[in-house]
Amino acid sequence: MAFSPIGDYQPGHSVLHRLPVGTKLLGMVALSVVAVVFRGPETTTGLLVLAVALCVVAGVRLGRAVRALRGILIGMALLAAYQTWQRGAEHAFVVVGAFVALVLLATAFTTSTSVERMIDAITRWLGPFRRFGVRPDLVALAFSLMIRGIPLTLEIAGETRDAARARGLERSPRAYLTPLVIRVVAHARATGDALHARGIGDD
Repeated sequence: MAFSPIGDYQPGHSVLHRLPVGTKLLGMVALSVVAVVFRGPETTTGLLVLAVALCVVAGVRLGRAVRALRGILIGMALLAAYQTWQRGAEHAFVVVGAFVALVLLATAFTTSTSVERMIDAITRWLGPFRRFGVRPDLVALAFSLMIRGIPLTLEIAGETRDAARARGLERSPRAYLTPLVIRVVAHARATGDALHARGIGDD
């Protein structure tokens, strides 16, 4: 089965598409720091609004975004319930909302940034470290795969949850987690095989 992550690159001419990769990465890091250091309802609300706006600008397809976020609803619902019980509804909103916002920001980034641009930029930044034995191209590839893997895993989770529900097994953790792990591992192996076929990682 072919996987199509919500963060799959979509060519375009938006502001996000035109921004340098470094600027977008620094922005993601800065917003992540803001979410932690200035944690609060106002910050989380602002991040959610900004994340949704950036997804719209980047051209993220609404249907795929919704399906992917549905995949983490169970985990987020449990986390929200626990945080509400321990520290109140406001704290639950801050924690869960910030997580959702960061996932959407990562999606906007991968949607507006091609793998080639990511790899080129990171390879260029790590160029001076070649003398220390660092392989910039492999580091860049690993980083791009990690970033793109976030929305992909969420979409697989959503599809697996829908499949379990269709069989009437939505209350069975085993019926959800086992296929999820199998599909994620299968995709990782397929990616590894594809890289190996291109001679990447042979040395």
